[in-house]
Amino acid sequence: MSRYARQMILPQIGEAGQRALEAAHVLVIGAGGLGCPVLQYLVGAGVGRITLVDGDVVSESNLHRQILYRMDDIGAPKAKAAATAMAALNPACQITTVTEPLTPANVDNLLQDVTIALDCADSFAASYILSDACLASQTPLISASALGTTGYVGGFCEAAPSLRAVFPELPQTAANCATAGVMGPVVGTIGALQAQMAICVLLGTQPSPLGQLVTLNLSDFSTGGFRFDGAPEPDADDALRFIAPHQITAEDRVIELRPEAEAQSPVIPRAERHLVPDMSNITLTSPTARTVLTCRSGLRAWQAARALQARGQADFALIAMGDTPSLLTDP
Repeated sequence: MSRYARQMILPQIGEAGQRALEAAHVLVIGAGGLGCPVLQYLVGAGVGRITLVDGDVVSESNLHRQILYRMDDIGAPKAKAAATAMAALNPACQITTVTEPLTPANVDNLLQDVTIALDCADSFAASYILSDACLASQTPLISASALGTTGYVGGFCEAAPSLRAVFPELPQTAANCATAGVMGPVVGTIGALQAQMAICVLLGTQPSPLGQLVTLNLSDFSTGGFRFDGAPEPDADDALRFIAPHQITAEDRVIELRPEAEAQSPVIPRAERHLVPDMSNITLTSPTARTVLTCRSGLRAWQAARALQARGQADFALIAMGDTPSLLTDP
């Protein structure tokens, strides 16, 4: 235990707390700007097991903020490169890597035997998919986001409301680090706070960070936040859910929202192509028939679903394709 002596001095850790960290199994979604500091602090603290999920590879443009990686890692799967670096930091931590993105099809399996989940994905769809699954399985979730010079960290699910209770709607624009930019110290600070929240949950610290949202603006160094313990969950019938492409059925109406310049092939061959925000020219189907809407990030699908809901359509499923290839045959 000498490795952890400086943190075990703290009354909120001690020997019992250190054993709790060693017994924990943490699911980390994303090994990017947030995931890099999260991994280093969790592994350094002595967390026993981590399942790391990331389908991306290291690129040169990552290196200014994802400082876990080196030039030699460019082109390597992030999950593998991060696991190698973490093995050098603390070989006692067992890291399992998954080199594919989080999806509605794999989320339940990934949450099996997990003590806590951390959302470091920088993806609207992944955040909602993970929160929905954590709410259903009563798994605590620490979710964070950073963009530009601002960000937030929050503790959701288990004994607290879900992400949907605090953010029932997606933002109006699909800005992310790649399109809007971000400063390296910003994601480092947000990621460190995310790791600290997770450690506090694992230690049973009171008051619990579950039900707490913290905001930071590192352009003027202001902080804010609030507790949301009593926030109601959205009406299940009104909630928009994400599915995987292979979960499309033969009975579904499928609308592809990516133009051909963005995706030469639609998600399935029989999909109709339409563009957001002009949903007025779409003929409505039976209110009980499911409409599947697909785009890259999930935002256009969400906006289209809300527009069609306003016209009386009721049943929707959303697909965030990301870099997933289209299906070659119709279900």
